[in-house]
Amino acid sequence: MSHRPFAGRRAVLRGSLAASAALALPTALGAAPAFARSGRPRASWGVQAGDVTHDSGLVWVRSDRPARMIVETSATESFRRTRSWAGPLLGPGTDFTGTTRLHGLPPGEQIHYRVLLADPDDPRRGGEPVTGTFRTAPARRRDGVRFLWSGDLAGQGWGINPDVGGYRIFDAMARLDPDFFLFSGDTVYADGPIAATAALPDGGVWRNVTTEEKSKVAETLAEFRGNFRYNLLDENLRRFNARVPSIVQWDDHEVRNNWYPGQRIADTDSRYTEKSVDVLAARARRAFGEYFPMSAPRPGAREGRMYRVLRQGPLLDVFVLDMRTYRNANSPGDQAADPRGILGREQLDWLKRELARSRAVWKVIAADMPIGLVVPDTTEGRQHVEAVAQGDPGAPLGRELQIAELLRFVKHRRITGTVWLTADVHHTSAQHYRPERAAFGDFEPFWEFVSGPLNAGAFPASALDGTFGPERVWVKAPSASNVSPAGGYQFFGEVGIDGDSGELTVRMREQDGSVLFTKTLQPGLVGQ
Repeated sequence: MSHRPFAGRRAVLRGSLAASAALALPTALGAAPAFARSGRPRASWGVQAGDVTHDSGLVWVRSDRPARMIVETSATESFRRTRSWAGPLLGPGTDFTGTTRLHGLPPGEQIHYRVLLADPDDPRRGGEPVTGTFRTAPARRRDGVRFLWSGDLAGQGWGINPDVGGYRIFDAMARLDPDFFLFSGDTVYADGPIAATAALPDGGVWRNVTTEEKSKVAETLAEFRGNFRYNLLDENLRRFNARVPSIVQWDDHEVRNNWYPGQRIADTDSRYTEKSVDVLAARARRAFGEYFPMSAPRPGAREGRMYRVLRQGPLLDVFVLDMRTYRNANSPGDQAADPRGILGREQLDWLKRELARSRAVWKVIAADMPIGLVVPDTTEGRQHVEAVAQGDPGAPLGRELQIAELLRFVKHRRITGTVWLTADVHHTSAQHYRPERAAFGDFEPFWEFVSGPLNAGAFPASALDGTFGPERVWVKAPSASNVSPAGGYQFFGEVGIDGDSGELTVRMREQDGSVLFTKTLQPGLVGQ
């Protein structure tokens, strides 16, 4: 595979680790940080970069007290020549987090950055800088692109276990040195308390790092914020964030399992005193935006919009969907008409328009839920549909109608190179969709690849729905439900696009990075 060199990143990582080692994590995570006025600001939670394009990127940090965020960038890890970027004032209104946009960056280059936190009352008093690095997207096709994806972190009560080294999967991913990481939802489990211990089937004990906010389901803004801080206690994740930029989307567990707009939590669910899911979702959305570096929507766009397209050079556009915020209520999914569907009309029209505009060789559709896998919603005793497929292999019904409309549009507009990536179902698999096998046949064949979980319970393979003719070409999943990370079945996927041939190769990987399955797709071909 033709790919540009990755010079300097490991040395930058060593510098970042040295800085992090000097910064002890706060012990009281449940409240706003207490601070002495005589101290200097500290960035104990590391740094992150996100939504990187060919000439821009976002850098994130959290301070332990009020501070002014300053970012310096350089072409070299020595920082002999720097460019300075004035960031926001970090305070309690954003839980002391902040993001600074860098623009006018050179394409296809390694960017070294360091974040400094200055005392807002005395700019001469600054904390120890924390360093990171990322690569901007290439402007030239021959440079190639390589990225990873997965989802589902700290689910089902399986949290940071110091006995096994914490979230080790992030170290395996970092060793591959990708251009970026696509975090495909369930970035936290706000509805999943984490206890100090959990019993394992073999009689052993899984031991968790615990915090006050993770002792119950999240309802308040402080509790949602605490869920995002929890994952940043893991040093593997902090190291990964310092060297690999992210593209992040959300799904249900950032709020509550299987939620949808307008939902009311049953009175029988005593875990929640706040019964309006819309109220919970608003608080979760605010915390999500505070703890991840995400592009703000363009002027005139819907406030808080998460769906967006990230252009990664001539070879790749990434279309990040939000299959949660605009969906209709979960139901049996047998409606003959369903204009709202799982995307909402506004998002569907946006996706069609942007796909038609794209000139990239490959168009990755980052979906937070699968298309042809049946994902039931049995919350509070219901027998409803949580994703798209409803188990009836016949003509499209319910949310399938919207996906049929999209697939038909892609075919008739002769849009090539669409590949679907997702997580959510806690196993890994590859599905090929073909009209000759389908009840609905007005579409061109395409692939859907599923990965995850990162650190959560693993579950058996989901049933397939024949409406769009999926064939499960490969799968790895346990036979039992909620297998702990100690039992394996933790996964991530890798996508590499060769700059010379334009071939896209998907590799499905185990927690330690070993390859389980490989599929190579040819550019511009229909029916592969």
